[in-house]
Amino acid sequence: MPKPSATLEEGDLLEFLVPAPVLLEAHAQAIPIDVVFEDDAIVVVHKAAGMVSHPAHGSRQGTLVNALLAHAGALPGDPLRPGLVHRLDRDTSGLLVVAKTELALRRLGKAMMRRLILREYLGLVAGVPEHPKGTIQGAIGRDINNRLKFAVRAEGKPAVTHYELREALAGASELLFKLETGRTHQIRVHMAAFGHPLINDSLYGKRDARVALPGQALHAWRLAFAHPLTGEMLVFEAPPPQEYVRARDALRS
Repeated sequence: MPKPSATLEEGDLLEFLVPAPVLLEAHAQAIPIDVVFEDDAIVVVHKAAGMVSHPAHGSRQGTLVNALLAHAGALPGDPLRPGLVHRLDRDTSGLLVVAKTELALRRLGKAMMRRLILREYLGLVAGVPEHPKGTIQGAIGRDINNRLKFAVRAEGKPAVTHYELREALAGASELLFKLETGRTHQIRVHMAAFGHPLINDSLYGKRDARVALPGQALHAWRLAFAHPLTGEMLVFEAPPPQEYVRARDALRS
């Protein structure tokens, strides 16, 4: 075998092996999850910060989907994202609804497209917005300089985020967010573009030495939608985790 530093010359023949792609599958794993509500059609869970929503090449195991398959058995839809109506970023905690049947998945998917599923988030951001209430509109697409990030781009997909000031803190603030659309990293991208990135968002902002969080200070605290089978209006609320509460307390001083 030649050394890596060997210089190639015209006529040299290179031979190498390309490994077969590793099959990405979702398997059931007995991982504890916080079930807020469940019946024959849906399950509402409170995802912990640090848990990936579904398997991907960077996270093949230990995801919410792995835990759901162990908890509920077979789920409908995409084999890697079975039952998922919407997702949360790894370090975002909070509420998600998961469909257990094809009919529930189809109806909840349509409700999401029609913006009939209410999702509210709490977040800690750098600085205090000039206006205590407002709407951020900016199409979101892949960042051309960093494939791990998204950015506000004219050729992106339309995205609308409503915000409202809950509390002004020391050099920071707590905001309430309501989403009209569900783009990847939407709140994080919009707030960074707005000049008030989420606290401890290492991808779109920077760390704040005053707080200890696994990632961005963002929590999906309220979820409301019509039950896909009965039509009954369901409303769920989940208080932020203790890490978020401690961070907010630290930013008050």
